[in-house]
Amino acid sequence: MAKFIRYQKYVPEPASEMSMEDLLNALSDYLLQSGFQQQYSDFYDLKDAEQTLEDLRQAIADALLNSDMLDQQMREQIENMSGEQLEQLVEQLIQRMEQENYINVDQPHDPARASTAGGQVSDAQSQARFEITDKSLDFLGFKALRDLLGSLGKSSFGRHDTRDTATGIEASGATKTYEFGDTMNLDITATLSNAIQREGLHLPLNIEYNDLQVHQCEYQSSCATVLMLDCSHSMILYGEDRFTPAKKVAMALSHLIRTQYPGDSLSLVLFHDSAEELPLSQLARVKVGPYYTNTREGLRLAQRILQRQRKDMKQIVMITDGKPSALTLEDGRIYKNAFGLDPLVVSETLKEVSKCKRAGVLINTFMLASDYGLVQFVQKVTEMCRGKAYFTTPYTLGQYLLMDYMSRKTKTVH
Repeated sequence: MAKFIRYQKYVPEPASEMSMEDLLNALSDYLLQSGFQQQYSDFYDLKDAEQTLEDLRQAIADALLNSDMLDQQMREQIENMSGEQLEQLVEQLIQRMEQENYINVDQPHDPARASTAGGQVSDAQSQARFEITDKSLDFLGFKALRDLLGSLGKSSFGRHDTRDTATGIEASGATKTYEFGDTMNLDITATLSNAIQREGLHLPLNIEYNDLQVHQCEYQSSCATVLMLDCSHSMILYGEDRFTPAKKVAMALSHLIRTQYPGDSLSLVLFHDSAEELPLSQLARVKVGPYYTNTREGLRLAQRILQRQRKDMKQIVMITDGKPSALTLEDGRIYKNAFGLDPLVVSETLKEVSKCKRAGVLINTFMLASDYGLVQFVQKVTEMCRGKAYFTTPYTLGQYLLMDYMSRKTKTVH
């Protein structure tokens, strides 16, 4: 009896065929949101900043229906789904994200219990919270870095170089006569040439001390950086979200340092009514709040962090959009004045800038606004610390910051 094989067109299963990286990319704005949509809430509390699974479900559904991450066939397949089928697909994607370690959920995610008979998400599942993992942060940081450097064109990577030369393993400069204490990174050709010029070509060739030539390499310095992020309320005011791009740049800078400059260090300081050091792994959860700008306290904390570092270069990178408007008094109270340049606040802040100068700490400021008060203050900071000030926007911040960081390798370290 003849056997027949029936072939049919392969229809991919969206939940298993979809790229998790593409999905994470589509969700990046949601995962890194900074409170722009809830400007009048108390959003700085980290517990309140945690998103629920219900929020994630809605974000995934919006990404499936509105983003460009799907090919034509899969898009048509999703558009023809019923509401219940779309809910099931979202639950399967959440399960994959958890299984592949892109998110952590505060209770085991069970798609079978996620919905009731009526198709509604249970209260327990809707209130369950999640947080993105280091794996997700690493991917988002890499993506931000790739996008930022892509807009700059070709960039050469390496460790921080200066124009000072020293003998070492990597040869990139001209050769020099060997001196006591130099690394014996011999330039064989130049050494033999010196001996031949002195004695002529014959064997055995007598090589003397003065014949020795060694390669020079660029002196490579290490750098300790503290990134100071302004998370006062003005960062999301006036119809523009300035904090989310700043968070993305911080993640990109972290990825750049970890992968290309392993000898460098990066610390993160948030400054608002006061200041606090935050692990970079927590950056995605941070939101702005109804706070003033205590620049002086941020500089104080940044200096304490840099004092612990044993690096050739120490710098503070400050991202802000407002003039200093708060000050921590000796008794711990916070003095606030958002109107104009308060003489007390400015004078005390500049005293802290002066301490940075004496400690050899460079301050580079990236300004996301150009009002007169901020410009006047930053010009004074730049003049005192011999740093740089950049007038930029949330859209060009990353280009300026990364180029400035990488260009440090051409600076002389004394």
